[in-house]
Order: sequence, then C-alpha cells, then structure tokens
Amino acid sequence: RAVPKEEQHSVDLIEKNYIYGDTNKEVSVYVKVFTNSPFLVCMDVARSQEDLIDPKYLWIGPDGKNLEGRTYANLTEAGKLMVMGFKESMSGAYTCTLSHKIIEVTTQEEREMFEAYKFMVYAYREADHAYRVFVRFTTKACELAANGPFFEELKKILNNIISDLTCHVVESSYKCHSVKTPKQGLLHELFVSFQVNPFAPGWEEVCHQVPYDCEDVTNMRVREARDRIGEFFNKQTYALKHEFQTVPTIHYVENSFSVTHVDSCRPGFGKNNRTHKTCASCCVVCDPGTYSPNNEMTCQICTRPRVKEYGARSC
Repeated sequence: RAVPKEEQHSVDLIEKNYIYGDTNKEVSVYVKVFTNSPFLVCMDVARSQEDLIDPKYLWIGPDGKNLEGRTYANLTEAGKLMVMGFKESMSGAYTCTLSHKIIEVTTQEEREMFEAYKFMVYAYREADHAYRVFVRFTTKACELAANGPFFEELKKILNNIISDLTCHVVESSYKCHSVKTPKQGLLHELFVSFQVNPFAPGWEEVCHQVPYDCEDVTNMRVREARDRIGEFFNKQTYALKHEFQTVPTIHYVENSFSVTHVDSCRPGFGKNNRTHKTCASCCVVCDPGTYSPNNEMTCQICTRPRVKEYGARSC
C-alpha cells in the first residue's frame, strides 16, 4: 500500500535508528562497547522535513578534530554520522555544524545560515550479574564438630555442580543461631550465605570465543548456575521426605533457599541514575575526573583532577 508521507517518515525513523539533534540542548546517546552507534543526524526533526539549499555538514569529534576521513567514522552525504566499533575512549562530545542557504523570493538575495548540534555519546556495558544465596540447615548443636566440615563439603558440591559453566561460589560464610520455633521448640540452625559468580578461573578463555562483548555470555552462564543450585536445594527437600529412614544430623530447612541479584560494573565503568537517567541500569563509562579501579558500582571522584579521559581505572 502507499504510505502517507507523515507516516512513512515515522516508519523510516524507527527502521533506520536515527537520533536527531536539538539546537536547544545537547542530546545524550549511549552506545554499547564494540558495537556501532546509531546514526546521529546533523539537524532536528523539523529541519529534516524542509528543503535545504546547498547544505554542508561539519562533524567534530571529542578530540576537537574534524571526523572526515577517520576510519571509525561513517559519514553520509546527508550529514549523518555513525561511529563504528565504539570504545570507551571514543566517548565525549560530537558536534556538528549545519550550514545552508536561504534565498529571498523577491530579491533572490542569498544568506547563509548556521546551526550547531551537540551529541554527548557515552560507551556503556551491561552490568555483570552475580547472585547472593541464603540457605539454612538444622544441626544438633552450634558446637557440633561436624558443622565446619559439612560447610566445606557443601561448598565443594556446589562448585562441582557449576564448574563446567566457569562459575564458582565466593564470599561464603555460615553462622550458627538458636531458633525458637512455634512447632518444634528450640532448634539450632546454620545460616549459610554465598555468592554465585561467573568469573571462575578460565572464564576469559570462554570469553575469547565470543567476537566482541562478554557480559551477555557470562550473565547467561551465571543465571544457569543459579538455577542449578536452586534445583539442588529443591532435591534436598525431596530426599528428606522420601529417601532417608533416619533424618541426618545436619539437614536442609525446607523453603529456606532465597536469592538476591547483585550487579557489578567492569573497571572504568559505573552506574549513575542521576546523570544517566535514560540508561539507569547500564554501566556507563566513567566521566573525566572520575575513575573506577574495581568492580564497584560507582565511579569515584578523583581528588587530583589529572584524569582527562573517559573510562579511567586509576586516579
């Protein structure tokens, strides 16, 4: 069918992944590392609907230099820019000046008009996921010598279940508490806590098989690891009910398995839902003057303001 012009225009916008400029404010754009940016258009939407006479476009990158002829800059004749294979260091201000002529109908006099557009382009990564697991076991007494070895054995079993996913159990600990229950009176319970993390030794090799970015793969693996561990504790409940004649001294407390989601960002990235509202869940590259040395969630402010680049990992 013939698509009306206005409708056609909005269809094109969606299909072509364009981001238009705005003369009144800078436009924020977030590009996942190693991917290509959307097309940045050197005009606003209204201007794109008009005829332009002798339009010229000048794009300047974050380093203040012309982007013409740069290998990573795909510039079209119509003044659109795509930044290819985006890296942290490519973050910053991309500005474009559009010049075009206006011809007076009566006098045929020509005037040149200039408009400037500014895009703040930031590299981002998906957050790395890990899962904090809490689980409880009934024991005969808090002083029971078997509690420690049981805990060590449990860690070994869990690590075995998930080792083929290059995931492992970290930051594990347990405490013994006396618990007063309505039905059974006073019980002693081991409160076990650990984190399921996708960076077991050898995880980088798995990553190198992926052409560009690794978070999607590690996040998928750690989700699978979480599910397997959940399944393991489910089976404990079943075993206690159906398989044991006498209940073991230390045994799983039914329905005590719970999981919370823990995010972390790679060094040089952090989350900031104030500055980056539209990408609040992303790990966005640290701004100049800030840095992130580890897998914390935030970029810290650098007291010695020597850091001029994006994505600094040290001050």
